[in-house]
Amino acid sequence: MGNALVVRKDRLPQSQKMQRAAQYVRMSTDYQQYSIENQAAAIATYAQLHQLTIVRTYRDEGRSGLKIKNRQGLTELLTDVRSGRVDFGHLLVFDVSRWGRFQDVDESAHYEFICREAGVKVAYCAEQFDNDNSLLSSIIKNIKRVMAAEFSRELSGKVHAAAMRLARLGFKMGGPAPFGLERHVLGNGHRPGGSLQAGERKYLSTDRVKLAPGAKEQVEVVRWIFREYLRGATQRAIARELNERGVPSIEGHSWSRSGISNLLRQEAYIGTAIYNRGTKKLGSKRKQNPKELWIRSEGAFESIIDSDVFVRTRKALEERCVRIPEDEMLLRLRKVLMKKGKLSADIIKETPGLPSIATYLKHFGTVRDLYRLIGYTGKQGYWDKLDAYKRWVHFQLGNAARLKETFERSGMSASIDASNVCLRIEDTVSICFQIARWRMHVGRPIRWTIARRARRPKGWVVAARLGEKNAAILDYVLMPSTSLSFEGQLFWFSERSRASQRIERFDTFEELSRVLLRRVSNTLVPPRTKRAK
Repeated sequence: MGNALVVRKDRLPQSQKMQRAAQYVRMSTDYQQYSIENQAAAIATYAQLHQLTIVRTYRDEGRSGLKIKNRQGLTELLTDVRSGRVDFGHLLVFDVSRWGRFQDVDESAHYEFICREAGVKVAYCAEQFDNDNSLLSSIIKNIKRVMAAEFSRELSGKVHAAAMRLARLGFKMGGPAPFGLERHVLGNGHRPGGSLQAGERKYLSTDRVKLAPGAKEQVEVVRWIFREYLRGATQRAIARELNERGVPSIEGHSWSRSGISNLLRQEAYIGTAIYNRGTKKLGSKRKQNPKELWIRSEGAFESIIDSDVFVRTRKALEERCVRIPEDEMLLRLRKVLMKKGKLSADIIKETPGLPSIATYLKHFGTVRDLYRLIGYTGKQGYWDKLDAYKRWVHFQLGNAARLKETFERSGMSASIDASNVCLRIEDTVSICFQIARWRMHVGRPIRWTIARRARRPKGWVVAARLGEKNAAILDYVLMPSTSLSFEGQLFWFSERSRASQRIERFDTFEELSRVLLRRVSNTLVPPRTKRAK
């Protein structure tokens, strides 16, 4: 049992893999009986009895078993197994449910099959059957998977019923407090137990949480917002004044029109607690519930806004909010198109009587779908550029994945941030991927441009340089991110200025990858100084 949770990265010959094992341990919350340590102890006992050496640990702590999303340990395990880089022949798991309590029982079977197909045998150390792929073990495993899924469904129903009961008593059931209010912990006998800051949770499961007026300054801001709106100020004007005064919102960000609108609709300010507006069970998409299913508890806590003020505010909101049917929204947009001859987000925003562009997108999807419904093709060149941009982003994400595998084969950890198309090595070095576009102007040499990013992490920039008319890849260029520290939206370079701007050229991505691997390795592991003779 002494080798539980020990991680070793020794690489041994293929013939010795079957004497080595990895373990996968998972716990969804901090309150479960089967902690990571208890699982590891049972796995270590099994390994000792079967003369196996645990050489690697994959772990997920505080992760739900309903989905594989955000389970870094399981994802890393499957990635290693698929790549063929594993140096173990057994995978030890506490029981069948540790794979996950997937609602589709075939999902956990699929992950086990991936391991078995790669030559890794899966053993369930706390189960009363041998996972030998026999008919009996297959039947028992499937029953266990169904039981794991059903356990989640039953537990979800029990938790929801308990939450509904507590909500009827006026207690706060999860989520942050609205601006101007704070969460207070109540112990046994409803004894006050202090307040909770943002992100904090109650310590005891028997404690309860209720809302209460927050900081005096925030309470005054809430009352001021209601007064200003009843005096005729718009939500946008209120947000602008709060930002000019430097008053942060509940998230610490600047105020917006939608933020003010949501605040003015919060019944919590008159002491009413509302629960079950929407449900999101077992990892499914959140859906809105009809009002008859809402749990309302009036007078649940001290109010900071008079009921009369709130009623008048709600009436004013309804009078100012004009709801337009979808066919009328399209008709008005067609009239604007006939008058202007074109459409854009700015035109929609500045035209009185039109809903906002966000409202249009909420009802009709993308801008292209919206324009298609009213028979407007727009500038075809714009759509072509948008499609090309999406293709190149997908292409660069593929290059990032290829480079990620290169670093992982060298024993380094790597992760991809798809939002920035960046690769992070050992959580230290960043490599961002971009496109260098071909530009030609009369009387000037051919140049290339790279779009400037305001939040580019420090490290390296890999750019695929496009050829004539940006139709195909010409080659690849590599530069430190500091080379792009400049003013303006675009960084320009030509073949003549490339060397002076510290931009290196490579014919193939493989050649660039080898050079980048060597340089990043030298950065992470400084060369040893030679000993004096």
